[in-house]
Amino acid sequence: HASTYGTAGTPTTFALMDALASIEGAGAACRAAIMPSGLAAITVPLLAYLKPGDRMLMSDSVYGPARAFAEGMLTRYGVETVFYPPAIDPDRLAAMVTPNTRVLYLESPGSYTFELQDVPALCAVARHHRMISMIDNAWASPVFARPFDWGVDLTMLPLTKYWSGHSDVLMGAVTVRAEHWLPLWTAVRQLGICVGGDDAWLILRGMRTAGVRMRQHETTALALAHWLGEQPEVVRVLHPALESHPQHRLFKRDFSGSSGLFSFELR
Repeated sequence: HASTYGTAGTPTTFALMDALASIEGAGAACRAAIMPSGLAAITVPLLAYLKPGDRMLMSDSVYGPARAFAEGMLTRYGVETVFYPPAIDPDRLAAMVTPNTRVLYLESPGSYTFELQDVPALCAVARHHRMISMIDNAWASPVFARPFDWGVDLTMLPLTKYWSGHSDVLMGAVTVRAEHWLPLWTAVRQLGICVGGDDAWLILRGMRTAGVRMRQHETTALALAHWLGEQPEVVRVLHPALESHPQHRLFKRDFSGSSGLFSFELR
């Protein structure tokens, strides 16, 4: 990396980009870009890979602001978004693909309702139809999930919470297979998306303890989930690591652990 101008990067931001590419993209040839928020890590790649007349298939249980961006700004720019059931069968998904469908947007587990997706099977559909597959890896983080092993082309990762770990910085990251890097980096540069070196250093600090902290998040959340499951006021607990979860089999197959985020339904 050459530091030619501040918005293009500095030695500290390049160090964070390289660290993220090697951790999030472990086992794959990847590059990473950093964004000023987790939401920017969602919106910038959508702007990078979609154009007027294109179509995107997006899981129906995605993070709310991602849905708002798809239904708002992307609609104004002539991009159509079709929402599919998160636990969709791959054959059903394939039947939804049209010649102008460019992006498959995944989130496993889904926000709020925590459905798991058969990501490898859905990514195979995307590859067959020459679509780029994107996944929001916020819930598991690279500590508990390796999305590039599942076949995805691009991951979006908020760094504000689990990766920072100290509640003192906002940031996000996009990691992408090397063959898809140029459209992303072009969008980052032309939109003026950048972060400061001090903030990048704070994330580098937090990454050093991420493994220990994520295991504690897992332990604490599971203890609370089991307790809630015993309360008469609670109808059900939505936590993928619980055997009661409808797609627990996929959790056991794809994830090496669970994070601190889950939900529950009251009577």
